[in-house]
Amino acid sequence: MNDYNSTSELLKHYEVYETIGSGGFAKVKLGRHILTGEKVAIKIMEKKDLGDDLPRVKIEIEAMKNLSHQHVCRLYHVIETSSKIYMVLEYCPGGELFDYIIAKDRLSEEETRVFFHQIISAMAYVHSQGYAHRDLKPENLLIDEDHNLKLIDFGLCAKPKGGLGFELLTCCGSPAYAAPELIQGKAYIGSEADVWSMGVLLYALLCGFLPFDDDNCMVLYRKITRGKYSNPHWLSPASILLLNQMMQVDPKRRLTVKQLLDHPWVMKGYSTPVEWQSKHPLGHIDEDCITEMAVASKQSRQLTIQLVSEWKYDQMTATYLLLLAKKRQGRPVRLRAECPVIDRMYSPLQDIQVSSERDGPTAERPTRRTGYTGFQPREKVENFLYFERKNGPVSHCGRFAVIEMCNYILNCISHMSRSRSLDLAGCQVDSGQKRKGGKVFGSLERGLDKVITMLTPSKKRGPRDGPRKIKAQYNVTLTSQTNADQVLNQILSILPEKNVDFVQKGYTLKCHTQSDFGKVTMQFELEVCILQKPEVVGIRRQRLKGDAWVYKHLVEDILSTSSI
Repeated sequence: MNDYNSTSELLKHYEVYETIGSGGFAKVKLGRHILTGEKVAIKIMEKKDLGDDLPRVKIEIEAMKNLSHQHVCRLYHVIETSSKIYMVLEYCPGGELFDYIIAKDRLSEEETRVFFHQIISAMAYVHSQGYAHRDLKPENLLIDEDHNLKLIDFGLCAKPKGGLGFELLTCCGSPAYAAPELIQGKAYIGSEADVWSMGVLLYALLCGFLPFDDDNCMVLYRKITRGKYSNPHWLSPASILLLNQMMQVDPKRRLTVKQLLDHPWVMKGYSTPVEWQSKHPLGHIDEDCITEMAVASKQSRQLTIQLVSEWKYDQMTATYLLLLAKKRQGRPVRLRAECPVIDRMYSPLQDIQVSSERDGPTAERPTRRTGYTGFQPREKVENFLYFERKNGPVSHCGRFAVIEMCNYILNCISHMSRSRSLDLAGCQVDSGQKRKGGKVFGSLERGLDKVITMLTPSKKRGPRDGPRKIKAQYNVTLTSQTNADQVLNQILSILPEKNVDFVQKGYTLKCHTQSDFGKVTMQFELEVCILQKPEVVGIRRQRLKGDAWVYKHLVEDILSTSSI
């Protein structure tokens, strides 16, 4: 499948919105599956940027195809091209567990226990399927809309051919969470190393900081190898005991995940051990979802079952799994009518670009959301149509009529543009004709702009005059001030002092830091907004790229220095 066709395949089935995260060589955008109307996360990777990490992506995809659990992020669809890989994943609006921890400073023992139940459940299931995760940390746990955790990032996972009891040799993962045997270069058992990481994670939940931390890697490794860490005064004796049992330097003395299922600390307030078996086993076929898909596609139920059962992680798999998700949430098992596609002859599809590290945060050009072709350059007139009415999307029949009308205008513009280019190239027109042609072309553009203006609700037009009004969220820092401009100016004055570069867009600051060699090491957003209740100025923060704890210290430093 070539790049054009693969991107066409993506945009035929998904609306693509803003970037919600980025990693070393990947960008994650918010999307919506057109047929089901469900939100998804679309992970976009450039193969040339992946380089030697390409096998890791293949491992992650294969693992996620084989894992189906209530606390593991679900893979829906994979589209691969000669240069790109698109992974369509379950969308978790709550963001990373890491951000939740730093927003609350630290979690209570009771709240930690609820989350830790889910982490144990996920890890016990993953291990039962023969996998060791090997990169467990709060950045790799997302919070879904029901406040439940979902495990992500299986790029470093291992599935030993002889089973989990067989030793591994590859040293991988994040240093602060790595078990002593890994950093010492010894052969190790994957499940034992995962338990150490779970102990570090439990400590981070209860304390709000790491048990082993240092800017110098060698000093950090010595701390981990000794296994010595402090126990803050607020930790209960039972918590201290559990942490000690999990972070044993000798892996054979560590608790196992099986022992964690009914550990006294874990069981407190619960009558039964942690349930780790999958509530959504692979291969299950739901009759209601099949019936809806068969009716919508005008195919027999038998054929639909046959196609779904192939589990190709294509449009068929995605539609089925997203319908199933709707059913499990108690929503109607219904598909929307397929959206028509704008004539590609006159509306060429632009590829979705992924900025690599060297591009930096300013590489992405200003874009506008469209209902059909994802994020497109603003200057491409034919590609920035977005149709919506204030109380929801316009009906598909009405939308089709609108598109036909706009296509007529687009065709005229495209035809005029090509004619002018040919004439000018051949010097076949005089200056008067050029002016006339330009006038006609310009009037058509203005006409199209009027159509777009009529079809676009006022809230979609132009930049905002003031800061957004939002509800209180865990990633919003409250201030005591009521003047948003004053808070914004304070932050703007502090960023250069902290060696933070930024691009300002209204009340949002897209920030980044660079190494001495110009490599982008950290990307994050700060947005000055107004809280609805109480009506005070808040600062929304979001990490997009870079070490989580370094980001935590930097943002805390910026906000405290700003005296907000």
